[in-house]
Amino acid sequence: MKNKKFSPIFVFIILTFVVILLSFIFSLFDLQAEYSTVNSYTNTIQNNVIQVENMLSVKGIKYILTNTASNFVNFAPLSSLIIILIGIGVLEKSGFAKTFFTIITQSFSKNSITFTLIFLSILLSLFGNVGFVLLLPIGAMLFKYGHRHPFGGIIASFAGMSLGYAINIFLNSTDTKLLNLTLTASKVIDKNYTINQFFGLFIMIVALIVATIFMTRITEKKVMPKLGKYEFDEIETLDKVKFSNRELRGLVLSIGAGIIYTLILVWMIIPGLPLSGGLLDSSGVYYIDKLFGEGSLFNQGFVFIITFLFILMGLVYGFVAKNIKNNKEIGECLSYSLDGIGSVLVLIFVASIFISVLDKSNIGLVLVALLTKLIDVLNFSGLGLIILLFVISIISGFFYTGLVSKWQVMSATVVPTFMNASISPEFAQIVFTAGSSLSMAFTPIMIYYVIYIAYLEKYDKNNQVSIINSFKYMKDYGIAMAIMWFILIVGFYTLGLPIGIGASSNLVF
Repeated sequence: MKNKKFSPIFVFIILTFVVILLSFIFSLFDLQAEYSTVNSYTNTIQNNVIQVENMLSVKGIKYILTNTASNFVNFAPLSSLIIILIGIGVLEKSGFAKTFFTIITQSFSKNSITFTLIFLSILLSLFGNVGFVLLLPIGAMLFKYGHRHPFGGIIASFAGMSLGYAINIFLNSTDTKLLNLTLTASKVIDKNYTINQFFGLFIMIVALIVATIFMTRITEKKVMPKLGKYEFDEIETLDKVKFSNRELRGLVLSIGAGIIYTLILVWMIIPGLPLSGGLLDSSGVYYIDKLFGEGSLFNQGFVFIITFLFILMGLVYGFVAKNIKNNKEIGECLSYSLDGIGSVLVLIFVASIFISVLDKSNIGLVLVALLTKLIDVLNFSGLGLIILLFVISIISGFFYTGLVSKWQVMSATVVPTFMNASISPEFAQIVFTAGSSLSMAFTPIMIYYVIYIAYLEKYDKNNQVSIINSFKYMKDYGIAMAIMWFILIVGFYTLGLPIGIGASSNLVF
Protein backbone atom coordinates (compact mmCIF):
# COMPACT_ATOMS: atom_id res chain seq x y z
CA MET A 1 0.00 0.00 0.00
CA LYS A 2 1.11 3.55 -0.63
CA ASN A 3 2.00 5.70 2.32
CA LYS A 4 -0.68 8.10 3.37
CA LYS A 5 -0.27 11.71 2.27
CA PHE A 6 -2.41 13.33 4.95
CA SER A 7 -3.04 12.11 8.47
CA PRO A 8 -6.70 11.86 9.58
CA ILE A 9 -6.04 14.70 12.04
CA PHE A 10 -4.89 17.01 9.24
CA VAL A 11 -7.84 15.99 7.04
CA PHE A 12 -10.33 16.95 9.76
CA ILE A 13 -8.61 20.33 10.11
CA ILE A 14 -8.85 20.89 6.35
CA LEU A 15 -12.52 19.85 6.33
CA THR A 16 -13.26 22.32 9.11
CA PHE A 17 -11.85 25.22 7.09
CA VAL A 18 -13.73 23.99 4.00
CA VAL A 19 -17.02 24.06 5.92
CA ILE A 20 -16.30 27.56 7.23
CA LEU A 21 -15.50 28.77 3.70
CA LEU A 22 -18.58 27.09 2.20
CA SER A 23 -20.82 28.60 4.87
CA PHE A 24 -19.47 32.04 3.95
CA ILE A 25 -20.06 31.47 0.21
CA PHE A 26 -23.54 30.01 0.70
CA SER A 27 -24.55 32.83 3.03
CA LEU A 28 -23.51 35.39 0.37
CA PHE A 29 -26.11 33.81 -1.92
CA ASP A 30 -28.58 33.57 0.99
CA LEU A 31 -28.89 29.81 0.51
CA GLN A 32 -31.98 28.55 2.30
CA ALA A 33 -34.65 25.93 1.95
CA GLU A 34 -38.26 25.43 2.92
CA TYR A 35 -39.46 22.25 4.56
CA SER A 36 -42.68 21.06 6.13
CA THR A 37 -43.50 19.72 9.56
CA VAL A 38 -46.77 18.45 11.00
CA ASN A 39 -48.50 20.06 13.97
CA SER A 40 -49.24 17.05 16.17
CA TYR A 41 -52.24 18.78 17.77
CA THR A 42 -54.04 19.96 14.63
CA ASN A 43 -52.60 17.41 12.15
CA THR A 44 -51.90 20.22 9.72
CA ILE A 45 -48.82 21.01 7.65
CA GLN A 46 -46.61 23.89 8.76
CA ASN A 47 -43.98 25.48 6.55
CA ASN A 48 -40.53 26.26 7.92
CA VAL A 49 -37.41 27.92 6.53
CA ILE A 50 -33.82 26.96 7.30
CA GLN A 51 -30.80 28.83 6.01
CA VAL A 52 -27.04 28.48 6.04
CA GLU A 53 -25.34 30.30 8.89
CA ASN A 54 -22.10 32.10 8.10
CA MET A 55 -19.37 30.64 10.32
CA LEU A 56 -16.89 33.27 9.08
CA SER A 57 -18.93 36.05 10.64
CA VAL A 58 -18.31 37.55 14.08
CA LYS A 59 -21.16 35.43 15.45
CA GLY A 60 -19.79 32.28 13.84
CA ILE A 61 -16.22 32.81 15.03
CA LYS A 62 -17.51 33.60 18.52
CA TYR A 63 -19.40 30.29 18.52
CA ILE A 64 -16.27 28.36 17.52
CA LEU A 65 -14.07 30.02 20.14
CA THR A 66 -16.54 29.77 23.02
CA ASN A 67 -17.86 26.27 22.33
CA THR A 68 -14.76 24.35 21.24
CA ALA A 69 -13.94 23.11 24.75
CA SER A 70 -17.51 22.17 25.65
CA ASN A 71 -18.09 20.46 22.29
CA PHE A 72 -14.95 18.37 22.84
CA VAL A 73 -15.85 17.42 26.41
CA ASN A 74 -19.44 16.59 25.44
CA PHE A 75 -18.49 14.79 22.21
CA ALA A 76 -20.33 11.46 22.56
CA PRO A 77 -17.50 9.08 21.57
CA LEU A 78 -14.96 10.66 23.95
CA SER A 79 -16.26 9.55 27.34
CA SER A 80 -17.52 6.23 25.98
CA LEU A 81 -14.13 5.44 24.44
CA ILE A 82 -12.10 6.30 27.54
CA ILE A 83 -14.38 4.32 29.86
CA ILE A 84 -14.55 1.23 27.64
CA LEU A 85 -10.76 1.33 27.11
CA ILE A 86 -10.29 0.89 30.85
CA GLY A 87 -12.25 -2.36 30.71
CA ILE A 88 -10.51 -3.52 27.53
CA GLY A 89 -7.15 -2.79 29.18
CA VAL A 90 -7.96 -5.05 32.13
CA LEU A 91 -8.99 -7.86 29.78
CA GLU A 92 -5.72 -7.60 27.85
CA LYS A 93 -3.26 -6.92 30.68
CA SER A 94 -4.67 -9.65 32.91
CA GLY A 95 -4.28 -12.20 30.11
CA PHE A 96 -7.99 -12.98 29.89
CA ALA A 97 -8.28 -11.66 26.32
CA LYS A 98 -5.40 -13.79 25.06
CA THR A 99 -6.68 -16.97 26.69
CA PHE A 100 -10.35 -16.46 25.83
CA PHE A 101 -9.96 -15.31 22.23
CA THR A 102 -7.23 -17.83 21.45
CA ILE A 103 -9.42 -20.71 22.60
CA ILE A 104 -12.37 -19.31 20.64
CA THR A 105 -10.37 -18.91 17.44
CA GLN A 106 -8.81 -22.38 17.79
CA SER A 107 -12.21 -23.98 18.32
CA PHE A 108 -14.08 -22.48 15.36
CA SER A 109 -13.40 -21.83 11.70
CA LYS A 110 -12.46 -18.39 10.39
CA ASN A 111 -15.73 -18.08 8.48
CA SER A 112 -17.88 -18.90 11.50
CA ILE A 113 -16.00 -16.39 13.68
CA THR A 114 -16.33 -13.63 11.09
CA PHE A 115 -20.01 -14.51 10.57
CA THR A 116 -20.69 -14.30 14.31
CA LEU A 117 -18.82 -10.99 14.69
CA ILE A 118 -20.78 -9.36 11.85
CA PHE A 119 -24.07 -10.87 13.04
CA LEU A 120 -23.52 -9.42 16.53
CA SER A 121 -22.39 -6.09 15.07
CA ILE A 122 -25.66 -5.72 13.18
CA LEU A 123 -27.76 -6.84 16.15
CA LEU A 124 -25.94 -4.47 18.50
CA SER A 125 -27.53 -1.49 16.74
CA LEU A 126 -30.40 -2.27 19.12
CA PHE A 127 -28.26 -0.62 21.80
CA GLY A 128 -27.62 2.50 19.74
CA ASN A 129 -24.18 3.84 18.88
CA VAL A 130 -22.40 2.27 21.87
CA GLY A 131 -21.63 -0.75 19.69
CA PHE A 132 -19.04 1.26 17.77
CA VAL A 133 -17.03 1.71 20.96
CA LEU A 134 -17.60 -1.82 22.22
CA LEU A 135 -17.25 -4.18 19.26
CA LEU A 136 -14.40 -2.55 17.32
CA PRO A 137 -11.77 -3.43 19.95
CA ILE A 138 -13.34 -6.87 20.48
CA GLY A 139 -13.21 -7.49 16.73
CA ALA A 140 -9.55 -6.46 16.68
CA MET A 141 -8.63 -8.81 19.54
CA LEU A 142 -10.66 -11.65 18.04
CA PHE A 143 -8.64 -11.46 14.84
CA LYS A 144 -5.32 -10.69 16.56
CA TYR A 145 -5.43 -13.73 18.84
CA GLY A 146 -6.63 -15.77 15.89
CA HIS A 147 -3.29 -14.96 14.20
CA ARG A 148 -5.00 -12.71 11.66
CA HIS A 149 -4.70 -9.03 10.81
CA PRO A 150 -6.59 -7.00 13.50
CA PHE A 151 -7.75 -4.60 10.78
CA GLY A 152 -10.06 -7.37 9.56
CA GLY A 153 -12.00 -7.46 12.83
CA ILE A 154 -12.22 -3.68 13.02
CA ILE A 155 -13.36 -3.32 9.41
CA ALA A 156 -15.90 -6.15 9.59
CA SER A 157 -17.49 -4.95 12.82
CA PHE A 158 -17.60 -1.32 11.62
CA ALA A 159 -19.23 -2.41 8.35
CA GLY A 160 -21.81 -4.44 10.25
CA MET A 161 -22.73 -1.62 12.62
CA SER A 162 -22.76 1.24 10.12
CA LEU A 163 -24.06 -0.34 6.91
CA GLY A 164 -26.31 -2.63 8.94
CA TYR A 165 -27.64 0.16 11.16
CA ALA A 166 -31.08 0.04 9.51
CA ILE A 167 -31.50 -3.68 10.20
CA ASN A 168 -33.45 -3.83 13.45
CA ILE A 169 -35.64 -6.84 14.16
CA PHE A 170 -36.74 -5.06 17.33
CA LEU A 171 -37.20 -1.30 17.47
CA ASN A 172 -34.45 0.65 19.20
CA SER A 173 -34.83 4.10 20.74
CA THR A 174 -34.05 5.83 17.43
CA ASP A 175 -36.64 3.71 15.60
CA THR A 176 -39.38 4.67 18.06
CA LYS A 177 -38.61 8.37 17.56
CA LEU A 178 -38.75 7.86 13.80
CA LEU A 179 -41.99 5.92 14.19
CA ASN A 180 -43.57 8.76 16.18
CA LEU A 181 -42.67 11.19 13.39
CA THR A 182 -44.04 8.77 10.80
CA LEU A 183 -47.32 8.38 12.70
CA THR A 184 -47.65 12.14 13.14
CA ALA A 185 -47.13 12.68 9.41
CA SER A 186 -49.63 9.94 8.53
CA LYS A 187 -52.37 11.76 10.47
CA VAL A 188 -52.43 14.39 7.72
CA ILE A 189 -54.04 11.80 5.43
CA ASP A 190 -55.68 9.42 7.91
CA LYS A 191 -56.27 10.56 11.50
CA ASN A 192 -56.90 6.99 12.64
CA TYR A 193 -53.81 5.42 11.11
CA THR A 194 -51.82 3.09 13.38
CA ILE A 195 -48.59 1.14 12.99
CA ASN A 196 -47.65 -2.12 14.70
CA GLN A 197 -44.26 -1.95 16.45
CA PHE A 198 -43.24 -5.12 14.56
CA PHE A 199 -44.08 -3.52 11.22
CA GLY A 200 -40.70 -4.40 9.65
CA LEU A 201 -40.03 -7.79 11.24
CA PHE A 202 -40.14 -9.94 8.10
CA ILE A 203 -38.04 -7.77 5.82
CA MET A 204 -35.54 -7.18 8.64
CA ILE A 205 -35.07 -10.92 9.27
CA VAL A 206 -34.32 -11.46 5.59
CA ALA A 207 -31.98 -8.45 5.54
CA LEU A 208 -30.14 -9.66 8.66
CA ILE A 209 -29.44 -13.11 7.22
CA VAL A 210 -28.48 -11.92 3.72
CA ALA A 211 -26.35 -9.01 4.98
CA THR A 212 -24.40 -11.22 7.39
CA ILE A 213 -23.66 -13.76 4.65
CA PHE A 214 -22.63 -11.07 2.16
CA MET A 215 -20.38 -9.25 4.63
CA THR A 216 -18.74 -12.46 5.82
CA ARG A 217 -17.85 -13.44 2.27
CA ILE A 218 -16.53 -9.94 1.49
CA THR A 219 -14.38 -9.96 4.63
CA GLU A 220 -12.85 -13.34 3.87
CA LYS A 221 -12.54 -13.08 0.07
CA LYS A 222 -11.96 -9.37 -0.51
CA VAL A 223 -10.70 -7.57 2.59
CA MET A 224 -8.40 -10.05 4.33
CA PRO A 225 -6.29 -10.90 1.23
CA LYS A 226 -5.67 -7.17 0.62
CA LEU A 227 -4.50 -6.48 4.18
CA GLY A 228 -1.43 -8.68 3.88
CA LYS A 229 0.57 -10.13 6.74
CA TYR A 230 0.50 -8.52 10.18
CA GLU A 231 3.67 -8.25 12.27
CA PHE A 232 2.69 -9.61 15.68
CA ASP A 233 4.50 -8.49 18.81
CA GLU A 234 3.54 -11.36 21.09
CA ILE A 235 2.31 -14.11 18.78
CA GLU A 236 5.04 -15.26 16.44
CA THR A 237 3.84 -18.62 15.17
CA LEU A 238 0.67 -20.23 13.91
CA ASP A 239 1.06 -23.19 16.27
CA LYS A 240 -1.72 -23.87 18.75
CA VAL A 241 -1.16 -22.18 22.10
CA LYS A 242 -1.45 -24.40 25.19
CA PHE A 243 -2.62 -22.95 28.50
CA SER A 244 -1.84 -24.10 32.03
CA ASN A 245 -4.48 -25.50 34.37
CA ARG A 246 -4.26 -22.30 36.39
CA GLU A 247 -5.06 -20.20 33.32
CA LEU A 248 -7.95 -22.46 32.33
CA ARG A 249 -9.29 -22.36 35.90
CA GLY A 250 -9.08 -18.59 35.83
CA LEU A 251 -10.97 -18.50 32.54
CA VAL A 252 -13.79 -20.71 33.88
CA LEU A 253 -14.15 -18.71 37.11
CA SER A 254 -14.03 -15.34 35.32
CA ILE A 255 -16.71 -16.43 32.83
CA GLY A 256 -18.77 -17.70 35.75
CA ALA A 257 -18.47 -14.34 37.49
CA GLY A 258 -19.49 -12.65 34.26
CA ILE A 259 -22.56 -14.88 33.91
CA ILE A 260 -23.68 -14.13 37.48
CA TYR A 261 -23.22 -10.39 36.88
CA THR A 262 -25.17 -10.63 33.61
CA LEU A 263 -28.05 -12.51 35.24
CA ILE A 264 -28.34 -9.82 37.91
CA LEU A 265 -28.30 -7.18 35.18
CA VAL A 266 -31.01 -8.98 33.18
CA TRP A 267 -33.16 -9.22 36.30
CA MET A 268 -32.88 -5.46 36.74
CA ILE A 269 -34.23 -4.78 33.25
CA ILE A 270 -37.24 -7.11 33.46
CA PRO A 271 -40.35 -5.21 34.58
CA GLY A 272 -43.01 -6.61 36.91
CA LEU A 273 -40.94 -9.08 38.92
CA PRO A 274 -39.99 -8.75 42.62
CA LEU A 275 -37.20 -6.17 43.03
CA SER A 276 -36.76 -6.07 39.25
CA GLY A 277 -36.89 -3.26 36.70
CA GLY A 278 -34.74 -0.90 38.72
CA LEU A 279 -32.71 0.15 35.68
CA LEU A 280 -35.74 0.95 33.50
CA ASP A 281 -37.45 4.24 32.68
CA SER A 282 -40.95 3.80 34.13
CA SER A 283 -42.35 6.63 32.00
CA GLY A 284 -41.78 4.75 28.71
CA VAL A 285 -44.73 3.46 26.69
CA TYR A 286 -43.02 0.61 24.83
CA TYR A 287 -40.54 -1.66 26.59
CA ILE A 288 -37.81 -0.37 24.30
CA ASP A 289 -38.58 3.15 25.57
CA LYS A 290 -38.35 1.91 29.16
CA LEU A 291 -34.99 0.31 28.35
CA PHE A 292 -33.47 3.16 26.33
CA GLY A 293 -35.51 6.18 27.44
CA GLU A 294 -33.86 9.34 28.72
CA GLY A 295 -34.65 8.34 32.31
CA SER A 296 -33.35 4.79 31.93
CA LEU A 297 -30.40 4.00 34.19
CA PHE A 298 -29.57 1.11 31.88
CA ASN A 299 -29.27 3.47 28.91
CA GLN A 300 -27.38 6.17 30.80
CA GLY A 301 -24.92 3.76 32.35
CA PHE A 302 -24.61 1.11 29.64
CA VAL A 303 -20.98 1.89 28.84
CA PHE A 304 -20.01 1.70 32.51
CA ILE A 305 -22.09 -1.49 32.97
CA ILE A 306 -20.16 -3.19 30.17
CA THR A 307 -16.84 -1.77 31.39
CA PHE A 308 -17.46 -3.09 34.91
CA LEU A 309 -18.21 -6.53 33.40
CA PHE A 310 -14.84 -6.45 31.62
CA ILE A 311 -13.04 -5.30 34.77
CA LEU A 312 -14.72 -8.00 36.87
CA MET A 313 -13.86 -10.81 34.48
CA GLY A 314 -10.33 -9.53 33.89
CA LEU A 315 -9.53 -9.20 37.60
CA VAL A 316 -10.99 -12.61 38.51
CA TYR A 317 -8.92 -14.19 35.75
CA GLY A 318 -5.81 -12.25 36.71
CA PHE A 319 -5.92 -13.23 40.40
CA VAL A 320 -6.70 -16.90 39.75
CA ALA A 321 -4.06 -17.19 37.01
CA LYS A 322 -1.57 -15.29 39.22
CA ASN A 323 -1.08 -12.61 36.56
CA ILE A 324 -2.22 -9.98 39.08
CA LYS A 325 -0.63 -10.17 42.50
CA ASN A 326 -1.15 -6.79 44.20
CA ASN A 327 -2.98 -3.46 44.07
CA LYS A 328 -0.20 -1.85 42.02
CA GLU A 329 -0.76 -4.34 39.24
CA ILE A 330 -4.51 -3.65 39.40
CA GLY A 331 -3.72 -0.01 38.68
CA GLU A 332 -1.50 -1.02 35.78
CA CYS A 333 -4.35 -3.09 34.34
CA LEU A 334 -6.81 -0.20 34.62
CA SER A 335 -4.49 2.20 32.81
CA TYR A 336 -3.06 -0.27 30.29
CA SER A 337 -5.17 0.72 27.27
CA LEU A 338 -4.82 4.43 28.03
CA ASP A 339 -1.09 4.46 27.37
CA GLY A 340 -0.33 6.39 24.20
CA ILE A 341 -3.89 7.69 23.84
CA GLY A 342 -2.69 11.23 23.14
CA SER A 343 -3.02 11.03 19.36
CA VAL A 344 -6.53 9.58 19.71
CA LEU A 345 -7.57 12.50 21.91
CA VAL A 346 -6.22 14.97 19.36
CA LEU A 347 -8.10 13.13 16.60
CA ILE A 348 -11.35 13.31 18.59
CA PHE A 349 -10.68 16.98 19.38
CA VAL A 350 -10.35 18.07 15.74
CA ALA A 351 -13.26 15.83 14.71
CA SER A 352 -15.49 17.42 17.35
CA ILE A 353 -14.65 20.88 16.00
CA PHE A 354 -15.41 19.84 12.42
CA ILE A 355 -18.74 18.21 13.26
CA SER A 356 -19.90 21.03 15.54
CA VAL A 357 -19.05 23.68 12.94
CA LEU A 358 -20.87 21.71 10.24
CA ASP A 359 -23.96 21.29 12.44
CA LYS A 360 -24.02 24.95 13.41
CA SER A 361 -23.69 26.08 9.79
CA ASN A 362 -26.91 24.18 8.85
CA ILE A 363 -25.33 23.21 5.51
CA GLY A 364 -26.34 19.57 5.95
CA LEU A 365 -29.96 20.25 6.89
CA VAL A 366 -30.39 22.80 4.09
CA LEU A 367 -29.18 20.18 1.58
CA VAL A 368 -31.58 17.62 3.09
CA ALA A 369 -34.48 20.06 2.74
CA LEU A 370 -33.52 20.90 -0.86
CA LEU A 371 -33.30 17.22 -1.79
CA THR A 372 -36.67 16.57 -0.14
CA LYS A 373 -38.26 19.22 -2.38
CA LEU A 374 -37.43 16.97 -5.34
CA ILE A 375 -40.15 14.59 -4.16
CA ASP A 376 -42.71 17.35 -4.70
CA VAL A 377 -41.16 18.70 -7.88
CA LEU A 378 -40.68 15.39 -9.71
CA ASN A 379 -44.13 14.10 -8.73
CA PHE A 380 -43.16 10.42 -9.04
CA SER A 381 -45.43 7.58 -7.96
CA GLY A 382 -45.17 3.87 -7.33
CA LEU A 383 -41.76 2.27 -7.76
CA GLY A 384 -40.24 5.50 -9.09
CA LEU A 385 -41.19 7.32 -5.89
CA ILE A 386 -39.69 4.56 -3.74
CA ILE A 387 -36.39 4.58 -5.65
CA LEU A 388 -36.30 8.40 -5.50
CA LEU A 389 -36.59 8.37 -1.70
CA PHE A 390 -33.98 5.61 -1.50
CA VAL A 391 -31.48 7.64 -3.56
CA ILE A 392 -32.22 10.90 -1.74
CA SER A 393 -31.70 9.17 1.62
CA ILE A 394 -28.31 7.86 0.49
CA ILE A 395 -27.13 11.23 -0.86
CA SER A 396 -28.37 13.25 2.12
CA GLY A 397 -26.63 10.82 4.49
CA PHE A 398 -23.23 11.98 3.25
CA PHE A 399 -23.92 15.50 4.52
CA TYR A 400 -26.14 14.87 7.53
CA THR A 401 -26.29 11.67 9.60
CA GLY A 402 -28.79 12.54 12.33
CA LEU A 403 -31.64 10.18 11.42
CA VAL A 404 -34.26 11.74 13.70
CA SER A 405 -33.52 15.34 12.71
CA LYS A 406 -33.37 14.36 9.05
CA TRP A 407 -36.68 12.49 9.18
CA GLN A 408 -38.21 15.46 10.99
CA VAL A 409 -37.38 17.54 7.92
CA MET A 410 -38.47 14.88 5.41
CA SER A 411 -41.40 12.97 6.94
CA ALA A 412 -44.11 15.63 6.54
CA THR A 413 -43.44 15.62 2.79
CA VAL A 414 -42.54 11.97 2.26
CA VAL A 415 -45.24 10.19 4.28
CA PRO A 416 -48.33 11.96 2.83
CA THR A 417 -46.86 11.67 -0.69
CA PHE A 418 -46.35 7.91 -0.20
CA MET A 419 -49.84 7.48 1.23
CA ASN A 420 -51.37 9.34 -1.71
CA ALA A 421 -49.47 6.93 -3.96
CA SER A 422 -50.97 3.98 -1.99
CA ILE A 423 -47.63 3.15 -0.29
CA SER A 424 -47.65 2.64 3.46
CA PRO A 425 -45.93 5.10 5.84
CA GLU A 426 -44.01 2.30 7.55
CA PHE A 427 -42.55 1.21 4.22
CA ALA A 428 -41.49 4.81 3.62
CA GLN A 429 -39.63 4.75 6.96
CA ILE A 430 -37.88 1.50 6.04
CA VAL A 431 -36.78 2.91 2.67
CA PHE A 432 -35.51 6.05 4.42
CA THR A 433 -33.50 4.23 7.10
CA ALA A 434 -32.11 1.70 4.61
CA GLY A 435 -30.87 4.44 2.29
CA SER A 436 -29.49 6.53 5.15
CA SER A 437 -27.49 3.61 6.56
CA LEU A 438 -25.69 3.07 3.24
CA SER A 439 -23.80 6.35 3.54
CA MET A 440 -22.90 6.05 7.23
CA ALA A 441 -19.68 4.14 6.52
CA PHE A 442 -18.50 6.68 3.95
CA THR A 443 -18.76 10.03 5.68
CA PRO A 444 -16.48 11.54 8.35
CA ILE A 445 -19.42 13.49 9.80
CA MET A 446 -20.73 10.29 11.40
CA ILE A 447 -19.49 10.92 14.94
CA TYR A 448 -18.37 7.33 15.58
CA TYR A 449 -16.34 7.25 12.38
CA VAL A 450 -13.52 8.80 14.42
CA ILE A 451 -13.53 5.71 16.67
CA TYR A 452 -13.12 3.52 13.59
CA ILE A 453 -10.09 5.58 12.55
CA ALA A 454 -8.68 5.55 16.08
CA TYR A 455 -8.70 1.74 16.33
CA LEU A 456 -7.21 1.37 12.85
CA GLU A 457 -4.35 3.64 13.93
CA LYS A 458 -3.89 1.65 17.15
CA TYR A 459 -3.02 -1.46 15.12
CA ASP A 460 -1.32 0.35 12.23
CA LYS A 461 2.29 -0.79 11.80
CA ASN A 462 2.82 0.10 8.17
CA ASN A 463 1.71 3.74 8.20
CA GLN A 464 -1.23 2.88 5.95
CA VAL A 465 -4.22 4.44 7.76
CA SER A 466 -5.79 7.39 5.98
CA ILE A 467 -9.26 8.73 5.38
CA ILE A 468 -9.17 7.45 1.80
CA ASN A 469 -8.05 3.96 2.80
CA SER A 470 -10.69 3.75 5.52
CA PHE A 471 -13.34 4.38 2.86
CA LYS A 472 -11.75 1.90 0.46
CA TYR A 473 -12.09 -0.84 3.07
CA MET A 474 -15.86 -0.19 3.07
CA LYS A 475 -16.34 -0.05 -0.71
CA ASP A 476 -17.24 -3.69 -1.38
CA TYR A 477 -19.49 -3.83 1.69
CA GLY A 478 -21.32 -0.70 0.55
CA ILE A 479 -21.92 -2.00 -2.97
CA ALA A 480 -23.22 -5.34 -1.67
CA MET A 481 -25.54 -3.70 0.86
CA ALA A 482 -26.88 -1.23 -1.70
CA ILE A 483 -27.71 -4.09 -4.07
CA MET A 484 -29.29 -6.10 -1.25
CA TRP A 485 -31.52 -3.27 -0.05
CA PHE A 486 -32.54 -2.33 -3.61
CA ILE A 487 -33.60 -5.92 -4.37
CA LEU A 488 -35.44 -6.30 -1.05
CA ILE A 489 -37.27 -2.98 -1.35
CA VAL A 490 -38.26 -3.49 -4.97
CA GLY A 491 -39.07 -7.17 -4.40
CA PHE A 492 -41.29 -6.71 -1.35
CA TYR A 493 -43.14 -3.85 -3.09
CA THR A 494 -43.70 -5.44 -6.48
CA LEU A 495 -44.66 -8.82 -5.01
CA GLY A 496 -46.87 -7.26 -2.36
CA LEU A 497 -45.21 -9.28 0.40
CA PRO A 498 -45.91 -8.40 4.05
CA ILE A 499 -42.95 -6.48 5.49
CA GLY A 500 -43.90 -7.28 9.08
CA ILE A 501 -46.75 -8.22 11.40
CA GLY A 502 -49.87 -6.51 10.10
CA ALA A 503 -47.87 -4.36 7.70
CA SER A 504 -47.33 -4.25 3.97
CA SER A 505 -45.66 -1.93 1.48
CA ASN A 506 -49.04 -1.33 -0.18
CA LEU A 507 -51.67 0.86 1.42
CA VAL A 508 -55.40 0.41 1.00
CA PHE A 509 -57.74 3.05 2.39
